[in-house]
Amino acid sequence: MPLTRRNFAKRSALTGASVALAGSVGVLATAPGAIGEEAPDAGPDGHADGHAFGYGPLLPDPDGILALPAGFSYRIITRTGVTTLESGESTPSNHDGTGTFAGHRGTTLLVNNHELKGPRADWPHPVPLADGLVYDPAAAGGCTVVEVAKDGTPVGEWVGIAGTSTNCAGGTTPWGTWLTCEENEDKAGRHGMTKDHGYVFEVDPHDRKAGRDPKPVKALGRYAHEAVVVDPRRGHLYLTEDASGPNGLLYRWTPPKGFEHGRGKLRTLADDAGVLAAPKCFDSGGRYVDDLSRATKVGTVYGVDWIEVPDRDARTVSVRNQFAEGEITRARKLEGMWWADGGTYVVSSFAREESPVQHDGQVWFYDPRRRTLTLKVRFGVNPDPDKDGAFDGPDNISVSPYGGLIIAEDGEGVQHLFGATEDGRTYPVARNELNIGTADKPEFSEFTGPVFSPDGRTLFANIQEPGIMLAITGPWKRIRRQR
Repeated sequence: MPLTRRNFAKRSALTGASVALAGSVGVLATAPGAIGEEAPDAGPDGHADGHAFGYGPLLPDPDGILALPAGFSYRIITRTGVTTLESGESTPSNHDGTGTFAGHRGTTLLVNNHELKGPRADWPHPVPLADGLVYDPAAAGGCTVVEVAKDGTPVGEWVGIAGTSTNCAGGTTPWGTWLTCEENEDKAGRHGMTKDHGYVFEVDPHDRKAGRDPKPVKALGRYAHEAVVVDPRRGHLYLTEDASGPNGLLYRWTPPKGFEHGRGKLRTLADDAGVLAAPKCFDSGGRYVDDLSRATKVGTVYGVDWIEVPDRDARTVSVRNQFAEGEITRARKLEGMWWADGGTYVVSSFAREESPVQHDGQVWFYDPRRRTLTLKVRFGVNPDPDKDGAFDGPDNISVSPYGGLIIAEDGEGVQHLFGATEDGRTYPVARNELNIGTADKPEFSEFTGPVFSPDGRTLFANIQEPGIMLAITGPWKRIRRQR
């Protein structure tokens, strides 16, 4: 039954603020540059109101890689051009989305996307074409699986899937696998590809044989995929699209009746199995919302109806172009997602002239029970991205076992990992100090794939270029609410 505009407006009037503030990592009433309630000013040392907050200031790294708070340290797990796979080739470049899984005897398994677009000849270190694990031999991307011992020592790295393109954020499943997403819409014959791209593939870090003869999950659609999460209760999958011209969409896939999730089950689905749909949002007054950038106040709540996608495989027209004006709600740079608190957190990294309202990042929470999207964080446009201090351009996210969110910054200028607390404050966790530009024009690559180990002791994250996976350890603690 659709959540009609009239019903949503009526319910909003009855419940007031309790609807507007539904959700709970609670995260994120405000943030530096946010529009909404005012937060205490935080200085460059990470303190607010004169009291210690977060983990304190970031200390410069003498090795020029990663600035961290006092008491924290990092270890390089993989590095393109330095570390090698079990087969002898270099670790592939352009690390992106990452998932962690409990391995044998206390080890941690990580599946690491490599966001490599186009033909293999364009990249010095593509994902090797491992026997039996190749989808399209012309494509450079894919995933590697990394094993790390209980004491943090890297054990090995091997190919999980090869011959895919532009593997971006992806997501873990409740049954212990990784869904890797192609942020690409190339068809066979374009850019040298021999097969169509723009799909989701499943990678099993525990079973090397499970990924043989890779098969795309076409039921989830063909478009510029970014991230995916699974609703463990209802079996729905939610997916983001990072695209423009026009702006991309959030999607929900509803499984066919009787389908039961599990390892390898997605690849058995028919290409048209289930229902793929995009959101149509409306405000508490019942007015249609064309783009999520319209929300300029934290706490804004939109009701959501889901509109079925006509041609999910986009044989002639890209999925996002299949809807007429007024049929669905769009957003620019839909990126990271994370399932927690009975729903999914969704990131829109920024909006510029292509959108109705400009911003430097939003974090939304979709509640499937209420069928609502609530704006948890909004960053105003950062006037000086080269100056350290303000955060912008949120991308990959994960929920921290110590409360709140860990967010990877993919803005302009200085790049951080930062945390957002349950009462809405933000604090720095790390700063990328690896200059891949010049002394006159420094450039710092984005962070990707922040995710804690299963035991919560280690935060893994990547510097995308040249391709470094890092393990960060230290005195993690629950960040207290502001009193």
